[in-house]
Amino acid sequence: MAASELIFDLILCMVLLSLAVAVVEVKRLYDSIILFIAFGLILSITWARLGAPDLALAEAAIGAGITGVLLMAAYASLPQGKHQQNTRRSWLAVGFSLAAMIWLVLSLVPLASSPESLVAAAEQSMTDSGVTHPVTAVLLNFRAWDTLLELLVLLLALLGMQQLRLPALKIADPWPLLNAWSRYLAPLTIVIGGYLLWRGSSGPGGAFQSGALLAAGLIVLRLNHVIPGLSWEQAWLRCSVLCGAGFFLIIACLTAWLGQGWLDYPTSYSASLIFIIEFLATISIAVTLAWLVTGQQEAAS
Repeated sequence: MAASELIFDLILCMVLLSLAVAVVEVKRLYDSIILFIAFGLILSITWARLGAPDLALAEAAIGAGITGVLLMAAYASLPQGKHQQNTRRSWLAVGFSLAAMIWLVLSLVPLASSPESLVAAAEQSMTDSGVTHPVTAVLLNFRAWDTLLELLVLLLALLGMQQLRLPALKIADPWPLLNAWSRYLAPLTIVIGGYLLWRGSSGPGGAFQSGALLAAGLIVLRLNHVIPGLSWEQAWLRCSVLCGAGFFLIIACLTAWLGQGWLDYPTSYSASLIFIIEFLATISIAVTLAWLVTGQQEAAS
């Protein structure tokens, strides 16, 4: 490693740790949210430096982007006088976090001394995975349960929001320039999102990256009144939210019934099943994330 790269990595680590501390320690809640968004962007650069562009894309789009918008929307809905951050510390939470960190570090130590690394084990099974990108193979074949649970978490978050029956989001009249630009950006997000979905089988990309980008496009269009509000009464929206996790669960049950185990795909159908799962998951992720940001609206005529 060159000296310049080492210096850059050290600075990156220092900035990341400083932002993490600042997010917790600042007094104003607004400043904490801004620092959290900055922390997500720096963390995405860190993932890229570690050779994980898939995680870098997901962190930038979801961790910093969509989550940042959700936090800002929650901040805007707070009543007056509640914008100050609570400065009380919970030593129980601090102790639990330290214990979890120590446990995670200790669990990684045996992997370093293992005679066969997980990377080698994944590479040996790549021919039967249905894809050529190892990250996609892990997320949608070798460890498909993880991805299914992530889709279920998103679905439960949306259902929880529906149960709260929050008031409709009040959207101000957009600037004419933003309204015009949104109409040009929407086709671009579809093209790039489709490319990330297609690229996921052979390189960095996939359903979560593509879905987050499409969700950003839907949010921009909604904030500029180009598309109507999302409502649970619309059947096609309910199908869009449920299709990703629903199809995933159907495949899990079929493979357990007809195959060798849960989500153990037949080798000859692995590529087709992974493509359909990613395609439907992209639709579910895009609609769910956009819905979480814009909130429940009245049914459009």
